[in-house]
Amino acid sequence: MLMRTDPFREIDRIAEQFFGTTSRPTVMHMDAYRDGDQFYAAFDLPGVDPNSIDCTVERNVLTVRAQRRRPTGERVELVAAERPMGTFSRQLFLGDTLDTDRLEAGYDNGVLTLRIPVAERAKPRRVSVSTSGSGHKQLDA
Repeated sequence: MLMRTDPFREIDRIAEQFFGTTSRPTVMHMDAYRDGDQFYAAFDLPGVDPNSIDCTVERNVLTVRAQRRRPTGERVELVAAERPMGTFSRQLFLGDTLDTDRLEAGYDNGVLTLRIPVAERAKPRRVSVSTSGSGHKQLDA
């Protein structure tokens, strides 16, 4: 019986988890930030067909899916295949302070940018405080 060992098998397994494989691409990279009353999430999706991008929100969970495919055809000859292909997916758990009903998405230069306004109920507001006298005093909430 012949046994073959691969001393780098564990390293390959760890590398696949971090960098993905052709059948299971890596996670899409993202930046998220707040600017005033707007929350932004920007996803790097270079080479993705904009028609393959799918954004859904369900119970404050935002899911983004996109697909990158290799060129196909009778005359296409694959010479090198280093870019990850397949379906990419990412989920974000959004807080109750965001107004997901007014979410906007745009795709430009390989970057998907989502803009989610902060909900009105989460913004600071003035509260009127009554006193035992006839006057009212304004406080910041």
